[in-house]
Amino acid sequence: MPDLLLELFSEEIPARMQAKAADDLRRLVTDKLVAEGLVYEGAKAFATPRRLALTVHGIPARQPDLKTERRGPKMGAPDAAVQGFLKATGLTSLDEAKIQRDPKGDFYIALIEKPGRDAIDVLAEILPVIIRTFPWPKSMRWGARSGKPGSLSWVRPLHAITATFGLETEEPDVVKFSVDGIETGQTTYGHRFMAPAAISVRRFEDYEAKLKAAKVILDPQARKDIIFADAKELTFAQGFELVEDQALLDEVSGLVEWPVVMMGSFEKEYLAIPEEVIRATIRNNQKCFVVRDSKTGKLTNKFVLTANIEAPDGGKTIVSGNERVIRPRLSDAKFFYETDLKTKLEERLPKFDQIVFHEKLGTQAARITRIERLAAEIAPLVGADVAKATRAAHLAKADLLTEVVGEFPEVQGLMGKYYALAQGEDASVAAACEEHYKPQGPADRVPTDPVSIAVALADKIDTLVGFWAIDEKPTGSKDPYALRRAALGVIRIIVDNDLRLPLWKLLSEHAVQVMSAIYKDDTDLIVELSDWIGSAGNAEVPSNSFSNQAAESVYKLLKPRVEDLLAFFADRLKVQLREQGARHDLVDAVFALGGQDDLLMIVRRVEALGKFLETDDGKNLLAGIKRASNILGIEEKKDKRTFDGAPDAALYGLGEEKALAKTIGEVRAEASAAVAKEDFAAAMSAMAKLRPPVDAFFDKVRVNDDDPKVRENRLMLLNEIRSATRAVADFSKIQD
Repeated sequence: MPDLLLELFSEEIPARMQAKAADDLRRLVTDKLVAEGLVYEGAKAFATPRRLALTVHGIPARQPDLKTERRGPKMGAPDAAVQGFLKATGLTSLDEAKIQRDPKGDFYIALIEKPGRDAIDVLAEILPVIIRTFPWPKSMRWGARSGKPGSLSWVRPLHAITATFGLETEEPDVVKFSVDGIETGQTTYGHRFMAPAAISVRRFEDYEAKLKAAKVILDPQARKDIIFADAKELTFAQGFELVEDQALLDEVSGLVEWPVVMMGSFEKEYLAIPEEVIRATIRNNQKCFVVRDSKTGKLTNKFVLTANIEAPDGGKTIVSGNERVIRPRLSDAKFFYETDLKTKLEERLPKFDQIVFHEKLGTQAARITRIERLAAEIAPLVGADVAKATRAAHLAKADLLTEVVGEFPEVQGLMGKYYALAQGEDASVAAACEEHYKPQGPADRVPTDPVSIAVALADKIDTLVGFWAIDEKPTGSKDPYALRRAALGVIRIIVDNDLRLPLWKLLSEHAVQVMSAIYKDDTDLIVELSDWIGSAGNAEVPSNSFSNQAAESVYKLLKPRVEDLLAFFADRLKVQLREQGARHDLVDAVFALGGQDDLLMIVRRVEALGKFLETDDGKNLLAGIKRASNILGIEEKKDKRTFDGAPDAALYGLGEEKALAKTIGEVRAEASAAVAKEDFAAAMSAMAKLRPPVDAFFDKVRVNDDDPKVRENRLMLLNEIRSATRAVADFSKIQD
């Protein structure tokens, strides 16, 4: 079957847009082909700085003929309806229609045959529409063509469109169409400098080979492989080691069509700057890789650049040009760093009084004060020194006001650590200045030092509580303050470090502190709200408990928002557990118990439940519990009531009933005691004792006895099974 070759040749496409643009081109074209009945065999898209290309293999030469039936009016319908039906279907008279019998009457049916078109004609119709409506994140218009103003909006000026279609064994045809005066053809162009002449191409294999001969590597992955391999070889040959950077590699491969790797150097005096600053300077400004001394593990005064040309002088001029640009950049970075060292971190803090964190949440200074208080509260819970945690929270944000972080925002926190160490702060305090932002994503490491843990939790909890207190939580896919990431960070810190934290108490107490900022430190209000936290916890506080009307109003506003934030943590934990391979139904079974804010214990309970259900006892007990729940559900719906309450032992007429009732009592006590000790394995072992009497009960006992009292008593006994197992989980949520 024929193949399609499409190339859109333009001025330089930004590297950050290339991968998505190639994927969009493939998706848009192939989706439209399938919609037109042209089911293809395979497709692949490519991007270089100056072109998007697509090859689609195995497209049918012609659309299939379509036969469809269209239902018309009833026999005897008004003439206007009949004429409308004939016009819509192309029939000349009702004699050409068939009649379909239906309980509601006899209807006219038109059989419409639509012959398929040649695939090349379909392509000529759909491709210009795709080009004109291509979803670039940013686009532009440019000058007139043939005296007429340009109408095409494209990422950069589009110069040529190559579009061919045909069998491998035949000369392909040009898919003829034009876009903004650009006619399709078989002509493309090679490298801008080394092979700029026009190239005539036929199909993809011929196209790719001719481009390579014209110094263009079409496949982005091939360009990445060349850059990476040559850079590794070049550094290794000189006894060095390339500092790998996948994001930079992706970007650089989008800046060149013919990658040529070279090495440059800079003065050793700049190695006195922190390595991360050197890397940020060279990476951000020149898109170059830094190099490490393989013996010492430290950066050396070398860098690797990627040129887009094979220079006649072997690249000496290119290397020299990059060195001339990098040298003043490093000089600036060195000046910024040395200037920053002259001012202590705490001396910068007064400036935060003038910087607003959020219009409803006050200044950065107020936020730092809240984080300090919360870090001091969390510190003893995670084994951290309170004084060190407070000091770290006090200094953690100060580096945001330094020159280096102003120039390179990506090193915030890290520079705080360097400056803290330089002014003689404790190592844990300095580490917390860097690590309190962590983890910033699923691949980022979790802080393990207790001081860092305390400050990291305080920072994230303050952010979450603050935005929940002012009712600015994430909605749909929108999360401008990265609150989902903050919640996942809290979860990972707690779980990975095996921490026991009373999350409800922490969130509630901090919510009171946030509201104190909003209510300008109203002492009476804060005292009453603090009493609510201390005495009631998650329980409802009666209205007459408040002497301060404002406190009661804030309480009614705040409590549901804290509850909602706790539910948000539960949802994020579900996502985390599922990504780690936990069964979603087991997560739901544990969360269905409600009222749980100890995230670590929730995780441990899910793990224990999963192991239990892998055993024969677990599987069989689950079947019995599900059977009991199903019977109860049916009978409760039928009787429009629940079967709560203790069964009457005097109504037990069979030994199996008595044995089950006795075992339920024993298991309930054992499981509850085990859960109280947080020994979930023992709780599961206790649950396993239910299996034999449950099996025997369903084997020998008829639940729906003729005697209504006996029936009710047996249903209550089934409810006891369900109630006893809820000490561990809601087994009704677990799938078979």
